[in-house]
Amino acid sequence: MTTAIDVPDGDVLGLWATQRANRVRHHGRRIETGLRFAFYGRVSTQDHQDPVSSRRWQADFARELVAGHGRIVAEYFDAGYSREVAWNDRPEAARLQAAITNPHRGFDAIVVGEYARAFYGSQALHLAPLLLVNGVQLWLPEIDGPVDLSNSTHQALLMLLGAHAKQEIQRARFRTTAAMQAQAREQGRHLGGRPPYGYRIVDAGPHPNSAHAAWGRRLHRLEPDPRTAPWVRWIFARRLEGHSIASIARMLNETTVPCPSAADRGRNPHRPGESWHLRTVAAILANPRYTGRQVWNRQRTNRRPTNDVVPGVSGLRTLTPSPQWAISDKPAHEALVSESDFVAAQAVNARCRPTDGITRAYLLTGLLRCGTCGRSMEAQLSHGNHAYRCRHGHTSAHPASRRPSPNLYLREHLILSRTFAQLHTITSRDTAILREIAELQRTQNAAMLGAFLRTHHVTIDCQVTSLSLEPDHERSAIIQSPTSGPEQALSIPRQRAQRQKPERGIVYD
Repeated sequence: MTTAIDVPDGDVLGLWATQRANRVRHHGRRIETGLRFAFYGRVSTQDHQDPVSSRRWQADFARELVAGHGRIVAEYFDAGYSREVAWNDRPEAARLQAAITNPHRGFDAIVVGEYARAFYGSQALHLAPLLLVNGVQLWLPEIDGPVDLSNSTHQALLMLLGAHAKQEIQRARFRTTAAMQAQAREQGRHLGGRPPYGYRIVDAGPHPNSAHAAWGRRLHRLEPDPRTAPWVRWIFARRLEGHSIASIARMLNETTVPCPSAADRGRNPHRPGESWHLRTVAAILANPRYTGRQVWNRQRTNRRPTNDVVPGVSGLRTLTPSPQWAISDKPAHEALVSESDFVAAQAVNARCRPTDGITRAYLLTGLLRCGTCGRSMEAQLSHGNHAYRCRHGHTSAHPASRRPSPNLYLREHLILSRTFAQLHTITSRDTAILREIAELQRTQNAAMLGAFLRTHHVTIDCQVTSLSLEPDHERSAIIQSPTSGPEQALSIPRQRAQRQKPERGIVYD
C-alpha cells in the first residue's frame, strides 16, 4: 500500500534538513522543486534476515541517490519474497505496478536501493515498457541516476545487472547444495525438516561451527519414537509377507492406529488426520531413512515462476532420481528395518494377476466416466468378460462398511452395442466426421470406435441404467450429442444384484 515517508517524532533537525534540500531560491522566492519518488525494496526472508535493518539501508541508499533531485513520497517493501518471484506475485510490487498506471499516483519516478533487491534477470527490461508508456522514470544506484531506455549502454548494463543477480543466486545455491551433500554423506547430519513417521527429533550437541555454537545453535538427530516406531516395523513385516499396500492400510484403519498426521498434529494442522491412505503407506515403505542412514535430496521443490522462465506450478514437490540422493556413508541413527529387508520390501509386488496369465486389451480404457461421481471407470474382468467399474473413490484401504453406495459394473459388449446405436445422434459441421460415423455404423468395428472417440475427444457418460456420449466442446469438432429418447432403445436394463457379494456392486448383463 502506498504510504508517505514520515519523519520520526522529535526529529526537528531531520525534518528541516529534508525540506531545505528540496527548496531553491527563484527570483528571491523559495519554491519546492525536484521529482517525487516511490521507493521499492525487498528482503527475502523474515526468519533469517532483519527486515527492519534491511529496509533502512535500502531506503538510505535510495535517499542518497535522489538527494538534490527530489524526495521520496511513497514506499513499497516486500518481506519474505525471493528475487526470483515475478513482480506480479509480490504483493507490494504488484501494487506498485498498479499505481504506475494510475494518473493520480502521486509520484514521478521509482527508486531502489540496489538492483538485485528489486530485479532478477530481465525483470527490469520487462517493466520498462510500462514505465515508458506512463512517463515514470526508474532510478538505480548502479547507474547513479535515471535509466535511459533509449541508451544502448543502459540497456546493456541492465542485462549485465540481471545476469549478475542470477549468477549470485546460482552460486549461492550451488555452494549450499554441495555443502549439504557433504554434511549428509560424511557426517550423517540431520539437515532439517519434519522427522519421518516412527522417529522424533532430539538434541545432538552443540553446532560444530564455533560461531554458530556461540549463538546457541545446536545439532539434531533422529531417534525412534516409542509410540510409532513399532508400527513402522509392523508395516515392513506385513509387506515382506506379501500383503498389498491397500491391505496394510486397511488393517491399520481397522485396528484404529493413528495415522501420521493424527500422531503429530502439531506439524500437520492442515490435514484431517482421519485415516491411513495408500500413499501414506507407500511413502513409508519407500523411505530409506528407516535403515538408519541419513538420506538427503530425495525431494525437490520447483522454483516459483519468473519473467525469465516458462510459468509453472509454484511450490510443487517432486521426487528426484535415486542416483542424485545423498546417502550417509555410515548409519546416522537407529534403524527400524535392516537394509536387506528394506531392499527386499521394494521388490514385493502384490498386484493381482489373471489366473490364466493372459494379458488382455480393453478397448474403452480412459473413455468411460461414471455419471454418479464423475470419475473415470477402470477396466475389470467380470466372470471372464471384459468389463469396467467405478468404486466412487473408495479403495480397499477402507473397510467395506464405509462405502455408502454400491460399485458400478458395466460389460464391454453392452457399452459397445449401446454406443453404436447412439452414434446417429451425433451432429457436426465437419463432413469428414459424418463420413466416419457412417462407416462405423456400417462396420460396427470396436477398435475403430475407440479410436474415433479418442481422436474427437468424446467420453461415454455411464449411468446405472443408461449411457450418453459427451463431447469436449472446447476441443472436439462435434457440436452436439443430444440425450436419446426412449424410442431409441439406449437404456440399459436393470438386472438383479449378485447374491454372493452384494457389497461389490451391481453387474449388468
